[in-house]
Amino acid sequence: MSTPVDDPLSRERSHLSASRSALRAMREDVEALDISDVTANWVNAEVLARQIEERIKALADLSDTPLFFGRLDYLRAPGAEQAEGADGERFYIGRRHVHDHDGDPMVIDWRAPVSQPFYRASKKDPMDVALRRRFGYTRGDITAYEDEHLSDPSEAARTSKLLQQEIERPRVGPMRDIVATIQPEQDEIVRSGLSGTVCVQGGPGTGKTAVGLHRVAYLLYAHRERLARTGTLVIGPNRSFLHYIEQVLPALGELTVQQATVDDLVAHVEIKGTDDARAAVVKGDARLARVLRRALYAHVTMPVEPVVVVRGSRRWRIPAYELEELVRELLDRDIRYGAAREALPQRVAHAVLVQMERSGEAPDDRVQDAVARNSAVKAAVKAVWPAVDPAKLVLRLLSDAEFLAAHAEGILDADEQKAILWAKPARSVKSAKWSAADAVLIDEATDLIQRTHSLGHVVLDEAQDLSPMQYRAVGRRCTTGSATVLGDLAQGTTPWATRSWQEALTHLGKPEALVEELTAGFRVPTDVITYASRLLPHIAPGLTPVVSIRENPGHFEVRPVSGPTDVVEACRELLRHEGSTGLIAADARVPELAGALEQAGIPYLGPGEETTMDTRLTLVPASLAKGLEYDYVGLDEPQAVVDGEPDERTGLRRLYVTLTRAVSGLTVTHTAPLPPQLARLREGGAA
Repeated sequence: MSTPVDDPLSRERSHLSASRSALRAMREDVEALDISDVTANWVNAEVLARQIEERIKALADLSDTPLFFGRLDYLRAPGAEQAEGADGERFYIGRRHVHDHDGDPMVIDWRAPVSQPFYRASKKDPMDVALRRRFGYTRGDITAYEDEHLSDPSEAARTSKLLQQEIERPRVGPMRDIVATIQPEQDEIVRSGLSGTVCVQGGPGTGKTAVGLHRVAYLLYAHRERLARTGTLVIGPNRSFLHYIEQVLPALGELTVQQATVDDLVAHVEIKGTDDARAAVVKGDARLARVLRRALYAHVTMPVEPVVVVRGSRRWRIPAYELEELVRELLDRDIRYGAAREALPQRVAHAVLVQMERSGEAPDDRVQDAVARNSAVKAAVKAVWPAVDPAKLVLRLLSDAEFLAAHAEGILDADEQKAILWAKPARSVKSAKWSAADAVLIDEATDLIQRTHSLGHVVLDEAQDLSPMQYRAVGRRCTTGSATVLGDLAQGTTPWATRSWQEALTHLGKPEALVEELTAGFRVPTDVITYASRLLPHIAPGLTPVVSIRENPGHFEVRPVSGPTDVVEACRELLRHEGSTGLIAADARVPELAGALEQAGIPYLGPGEETTMDTRLTLVPASLAKGLEYDYVGLDEPQAVVDGEPDERTGLRRLYVTLTRAVSGLTVTHTAPLPPQLARLREGGAA
């Protein structure tokens, strides 16, 4: 029996097929471009060829990714006041723009202004939209649709079933985009302007990471030329996290965004050592910037001898007091150490030229440059304002107690100085066992000497774990640009974890940033987030608990077990569900559980490795769980997670992180008693 011609689902499938054909034609048009006669030289040809290659990649049609996920039918509302795209027009909303051979749009990019009502229109404010249609897909094919008649007052507002299904859809592999499920409060952040920095405080499952990535995609759409010149960067906490999110932007057609960790940004030296918590906290304190500045500028000394420049038969003498005036003037200008050092020879040369002009000569710029390169001038500059290597400066501070004491006086007390001094001073920069915190100090010193290149926009995720000095390192990368800061104060698991966003933003150099809070949970099931939220009064009492909007409460179980064999059995049960499974455990327990999984013949992966249909279990140390998500999670031994951290508060925060990695279900297994903070409080306060 044939499908009726006027069947809506059939028509939508036809439009999808036609859109895919149009996208394929767009890609073929780019592939057929001949640039042999349009470039002036080989450099331009290389640049243009690279741009064409990127455009071809951006036009790739991903078979399992629907080209469009929604449709907007605008009202027939004549008049100058109507919304852009009104007057009865219909638009299909998708991940990228697709047009036919006449240039007419078949799919509108979700970032275009005309697409905004798809995310924000409501019964209360329909934004001139008559109908909003959502599509359901199975492996890239349309299988369902759902309509909302926003302008019909007789139709009651209801929760979209397709939207819920898309939010709860099981996942295998890396993080995917949320472009089809962006909520109004998320869309407001995504579409905020390029000039302003935004800080997003969001509990588990509120979509803050996805919001940050989609904001990058939006900004690249709205300000492409500017950001193409200045660059964009996404900063994550570790490589596993970056691997997990790396496919989101390419799926939206954005291929030029760089990704890095903070350690990558400050990789001036090889990291060979580690700090204890006390030393790391002191080294991460913003006061170290003042110590470094003092130590650096202590190398500048006032001249005591004149400079005598010989040119031909004439001798030109600049007295010491005049040289001192030049040095003090540069110090007062507060420019970079290296820039001032480069300017000093020209200042001295200019003083010589003034004397030449007074004596009747007419020197030009070439003479000034020659005087600046004169050996006597160079020697004087070297003595007064010597070159300083940033790594050697930090090496001396951490190795020489007297040098540190001289420049930390009034800033660090004796105990703090002792905490960061190396017990065994290193002989050289190469032989030193630098720590990650030391590398940040070197980066600070490097910036004091020469300005760090600034990007147009930086996204900083899991920001709550950064030290003040790390915030400064990131801030240097966006001094002339803006930033999107993402994090959750309750998930801070470092001894130096952020105490308040205002303090963090000040260290970043963006104190005027807007702080937004996301409290609606889309990813974590109700029962799971409710259980995890029992910890909030103990780890972040001022935060608003996340409220899950999921209709499906999800699977949740707390199960006493007798040993690793029972943990493995719990994993088997979780693997019977569709989607990915993560077994999260205290770092010290991972080897034992790995052995138990191998003995049971259950294949597993490590964090950052991409899951497949055949291998859907990932064994995750608790220290690497932050930012990751799995459809189902088995959490082993909560008390061991707490005990694995240097103090109880940090341990409870780590536990909060591990409890909130599940999208569809969580099984907690334990042999030891659960942490008392997880006990339910009954009436009267009794546990």
